[in-house]
Amino acid sequence: MTFGGDLQRIQAVPTATNLRSNRMSRIRQIRVPAPSGSYTVSVGPDLLGQLGQLLPESLRGRKMALITNDTVGALYGKKVVEALGRIGPVRPISIPDGERYKSMPTATRLYADLIRDGLDRSGVVVALGGGVIGDLAGFVAATYLRGVRFVQIPTTLLAQVDASIGGKVAVNLREGKNLVGAFHQPVAVVADTRVLSTLPPRQLGAGMMEVVKYALLGDLHLWDYLKTHAKHRLDLDVVVEASVRDKARIVAADEREAGHRRVLNLGHTLGHALETVTGYRRYLHGEAVGIGIVFANLVAHRMRRQSNEHLAEVVDLLRLIGLEISLP
Repeated sequence: MTFGGDLQRIQAVPTATNLRSNRMSRIRQIRVPAPSGSYTVSVGPDLLGQLGQLLPESLRGRKMALITNDTVGALYGKKVVEALGRIGPVRPISIPDGERYKSMPTATRLYADLIRDGLDRSGVVVALGGGVIGDLAGFVAATYLRGVRFVQIPTTLLAQVDASIGGKVAVNLREGKNLVGAFHQPVAVVADTRVLSTLPPRQLGAGMMEVVKYALLGDLHLWDYLKTHAKHRLDLDVVVEASVRDKARIVAADEREAGHRRVLNLGHTLGHALETVTGYRRYLHGEAVGIGIVFANLVAHRMRRQSNEHLAEVVDLLRLIGLEISLP
């Protein structure tokens, strides 16, 4: 899979809403009415400094453990610690960057850190990073002391549109991806779209695969938006908000993946297999899912459940966004 230079068109840009003088008016808040606990996803630019205003009042005064990786921590750790410090004591914990650290040994190290810091059942685990950090920190929060509160601050496009919402948390085993995990909903998600400006084109491309997934699952407005604007410039505020609304609706109807929520696995069957057999080193998660989406559409076409025209539209949209897909 290769990524063309057209991905430079995918970036957060000013909109009429973004230009309002009142900073809080730029925030879009989407409620996720999950049966085990509802929460709000806040979407907009420059939200990291406003965490104290965006997190639930019930978190004030509670001890917090901020789990991040070395890369994200260097960029945003200080700002987030300062913002969280206005509502309670914060202890930052950093791990190395990479999918291979989403593992039981890393989780065990984090348990020890939380114990040494004296985090009790009233404490809060805060995840600052992409899907790996969100999954790992969420798994630790779900299992430490039989479960503590959990906040997601996703910093990649893929995490903002997908991984941070819905409460699926897990670690990988040698035998496969996400084989040990839980359903543990966050108490809040804060998606600061401004941080996406620091992502390299490859990371943005990986995230766009999950956005295309929502369009394929029936969001016709998002499908039309992608087709219309991909040639020029995609506004990531629009893309993230639409994707969050799509996932929130599906999670609300089927929190624990007993039925309809399984549609969110589009592209993931082959995608997870590719990640596992390549040791999580060749593909980003979204890249593997993108190959899986093409594969799923090819299978549907071979089974005569999809027309030539629709298959061509899917491939054309991926290329329009700037992605070149080839099956290994």
